[in-house]
Amino acid sequence: MASTIRPIKTEEDYEAALERIDALMDAEEGSDDADELEVLATLVDLYEDEHYPMDFPDPIEAITFRMEQANLSRRDLIPILGSYSKVSEVLSGKRSLTLKMIRALHQHLGIPADVLLKQPGASIPETPETMDCSKFPLNEMAKRGWISAEGNLKDQAKELIQGLIKRAG
Repeated sequence: MASTIRPIKTEEDYEAALERIDALMDAEEGSDDADELEVLATLVDLYEDEHYPMDFPDPIEAITFRMEQANLSRRDLIPILGSYSKVSEVLSGKRSLTLKMIRALHQHLGIPADVLLKQPGASIPETPETMDCSKFPLNEMAKRGWISAEGNLKDQAKELIQGLIKRAG
């Protein structure tokens, strides 16, 4: 008999759902147990997305992982990236991926373009206090009218970025 399915609100609910999923793994397709398994898996997936979000991996890590999966060597990437020196420079982080390389890696290795487009080591600061305002192109931001050319440019830029971070979630 199937158990009562409830929303997963706590860690205890989550653990209980995982145990139930484990018990239902051999359910016959089309059975009530199989339906319960499908619903529980969906609930667990939603809970994990909210409570254990995963960021995209570093593009270089994604490439090397895919190479390991497919048992590829650096030489196997030459037709994709153009030359052995380019392969070496990309994998060592000395050369950025070009749009052409990203397209080729996506097409030939099946690596999602979103992963490849991520700048290695890039992330939005957790708090505005951790932002390094010296890296902002303050004069360009003022020239474009994003901040006022008068007053403290760093404070204005920080305020602008704080607003963007809040809106981005």
